[in-house]
Amino acid sequence: MRFLSYDLDGERSYGALTEDKKHIINLSEKFNYETLLDFIIEYNEKDLDKTVKDILKSEKNLIDLNEVEIVSPIPKTRRNIICLGLNYLDHAKESEKYKDNNFRLPEAPAYFSKMSASTIGHNMSLKLDENLTEKLDYEVELAIVIGKEGTNIPKDKVNDYIFGYTIMNDFTARDLQRKHTQWFKGKSLDNYTSLGPVVVHKDEFDLPLEVYLKSYVNGELRQSSNTRHLIYDIEEIISDFSKGVTLLPGDIIATGTPAGVGMGMHPPKFLKKGDSVICEIENIGLLENKIV
Repeated sequence: MRFLSYDLDGERSYGALTEDKKHIINLSEKFNYETLLDFIIEYNEKDLDKTVKDILKSEKNLIDLNEVEIVSPIPKTRRNIICLGLNYLDHAKESEKYKDNNFRLPEAPAYFSKMSASTIGHNMSLKLDENLTEKLDYEVELAIVIGKEGTNIPKDKVNDYIFGYTIMNDFTARDLQRKHTQWFKGKSLDNYTSLGPVVVHKDEFDLPLEVYLKSYVNGELRQSSNTRHLIYDIEEIISDFSKGVTLLPGDIIATGTPAGVGMGMHPPKFLKKGDSVICEIENIGLLENKIV
């Protein structure tokens, strides 16, 4: 199942894609939840999973995907996004070179928080304020959407707490990131989180997860890797972070980015107005944003 949020005739709704991926079933008409986030928060896997599948099989009142404007599946997140830094070996190495430090393998997951009061979605633009940053960068990431509250989650139970997966472009102001030492502000400028185009239910994936992820800038391939190269995999991330920390339905965990970001190139290639960035993850789709 593939869930999305969209605008149609000035109204915001959410739904599920049909099997042909060309039509939408409006789930906001079927359930008493206002947004996809509300649906995820109230989601009962045993009941709603079967219900949605039955609707997908029987519903005749379909919406053509071309008639809607796709927005971020979760335009306003429940809490800050939980992020993993330096979680691909090749990106960890290029990051250390950019900072002129000697490389050291992370001894534990590097967690940080990204403010995301308002996220953008597929085909939406990111406004670059050159008075704030001259070093805007991109990062393709697999993002986990949590579906059930949990603390101290064992590794072999992690899948029970996942709702699904989406793509995240972790836009970053590298100059602010370096200036403030901590990564928080450089990652948290308004609209510096792009999500989508859909949230794919966990049923379409197996753990350990092995999917390809790529990014392109103006058609040029920049990043290309596979989640099998994560230093800390999904089971480890969720189990470790949940030790003493309660995860809530609707929480989003970004799992890190591979090598090929703008700051890692020689010389660095940061984004500028007019650039187009595409993030692609196998079995999820394409997430494209233009810099304006």
